[in-house]
Amino acid sequence: MKDESELVRRASQGDQAAFGQLVESHWARLVRLARSVVGEADAEDAVQDGLIRAWRKLHQLVEPAAFRGWVSRVVVRVCLKRARSRPAGFVPLESSPEPRSNPNPGAGIDVGRLLASLPPKQRAVMHLTVVEGMTDSEIGRLLGIASSSVRAHRRRARERLERHLAQRSAA
Repeated sequence: MKDESELVRRASQGDQAAFGQLVESHWARLVRLARSVVGEADAEDAVQDGLIRAWRKLHQLVEPAAFRGWVSRVVVRVCLKRARSRPAGFVPLESSPEPRSNPNPGAGIDVGRLLASLPPKQRAVMHLTVVEGMTDSEIGRLLGIASSSVRAHRRRARERLERHLAQRSAA
């Protein structure tokens, strides 16, 4: 994107309006990404924190055309740090299980709650694979891990989800 590269150049020189345009064009995608790691309640805050960090470090970005991946990595790192700082076993309120009043518990699956049960990196890998359609190498670069680690996180996530669904259907 030639126009985006120009916005990045201007923003890296201190043009706040240019950075504002970049934020507007990437906001929804970054919030979806953050939501996959930290949940609905913290997603926008995490993106804002990541964008503040990106603004402060934008002068370090060598290739303006790489902005999309670079800002995504910044936001993912903020999200993973937030997720790791939560107490063990923490589940966001919007993901906590509700009392069962449905006589047929297998009738519907809340995918959001199901994914919230995964550890943050597994959740991020699943989101980036399924929702964003990224390749293993793209995900690896974004998360700062090897492609083989991406595959391992995805395999463990799928195994965990299968166990959860099997327990749910047995209940």
